Amino acid sequence: MMPFLSKNLLRIKQSPTMEITARAQELKANGLDIISLSVGEPDFDTPRNIKDAGIDAINKGKTKYTAVDGMPELKQAICNKFLRDNNLTYSKDQIIVSTGGKQVLFNALLATLNPGDEVIIPAPFWVSYPDMVKLAGGTPVIAEANFDNNYKLTAKDLEAAITPNTKWFIFNSPSNPTGAGYNWSELKALTNVLKRYPNIWIMTDDMYEHLAYDDFEFCTPAEVEPSLINRTLTTNGVSKGHAMTGWRIGYAAGPIELVKAMAVIQSQSTSNPNTIAQWAAVEALNGNQDYLSKNNSIFQDRRNIVLNILNSIKGIKCPKPQGAFYIYASIEELIGKTTNNKIKIKSDKDFATELLNSEGVAVVFGSAFGLSPAFRVSYATSEKELTEACKRIKRFCETLS
Repeated sequence: MMPFLSKNLLRIKQSPTMEITARAQELKANGLDIISLSVGEPDFDTPRNIKDAGIDAINKGKTKYTAVDGMPELKQAICNKFLRDNNLTYSKDQIIVSTGGKQVLFNALLATLNPGDEVIIPAPFWVSYPDMVKLAGGTPVIAEANFDNNYKLTAKDLEAAITPNTKWFIFNSPSNPTGAGYNWSELKALTNVLKRYPNIWIMTDDMYEHLAYDDFEFCTPAEVEPSLINRTLTTNGVSKGHAMTGWRIGYAAGPIELVKAMAVIQSQSTSNPNTIAQWAAVEALNGNQDYLSKNNSIFQDRRNIVLNILNSIKGIKCPKPQGAFYIYASIEELIGKTTNNKIKIKSDKDFATELLNSEGVAVVFGSAFGLSPAFRVSYATSEKELTEACKRIKRFCETLS
């Protein structure tokens, strides 16, 4: 490590999903036939009414600074959204708007963690959670959820991870990377545990709220157990459901003291999020949202295609996701096998590497998400590409011996 660089860099690593996506793009730019199933964003365009709201903001000169933690119009739209969709009542001074959901989470951790504080993170987890905790000075405590429970944490698992040093529990449903969604009773079992530990705060990541399939109905901890609302940071954003990843707007609601502390952190980093994107987000939350059900129907069809093909492959097992646009495939039975090139598959990273090299399909290996051996597929691409990619995965697996 170069001597002038911060030791903070020793605590974290580059996001594996970004790394794999960049590698796939590089190979594609070199003329290779690559299908990437690693990208965590919808392939749909931002809806027209939302784009028009951004254009209108530009044309009307709404391009100046706003309040550090978001403009009042967007805060009110967020309050309305929480009441309408989640039966949660917040005032505008309980809302913070940031440059994407990631900044919301990082602000909260940086504003609250001290050395020795622990943060419980269910695995499989979104790749950034542990590194954000480390960078903020805390200690991630990984609580593994198993395949047989559809990669969902049980109350027993949660309680076993709690120590006197636990400060936060990070909760994500529907999940990145598994697509697992917690129903009301499953979430109630977790909140019943948390009720008994008044010093533990709950940080939700509800970014995939609107991507829910079949008969799954989304719910969030403060909705299921209202007594926890004063120690819950309910986090969301417009990135996934509204197909606005590049607009970079995330938001959260929580106790005023916490939200103010997060705003202090933000005031010395990015200051206010992009003004034009904020006006677009107002329209996303207040405007016509018929596209949500239309997009969900497309995603559900894609999920079924991928799930059916992958589960037909010997050595691969996939639980059925309830939401998001990911499938988490177990490859325990393929570890130890050998490729045609006499390369032994010792880990899920080996599997992903050889799959990309031999068949041109990019997936993210399970160890990046804290639970191996597995890989994550994003089905946020066309049915044609998904079908071809799954055929290639099948062909690759059939060559293993």
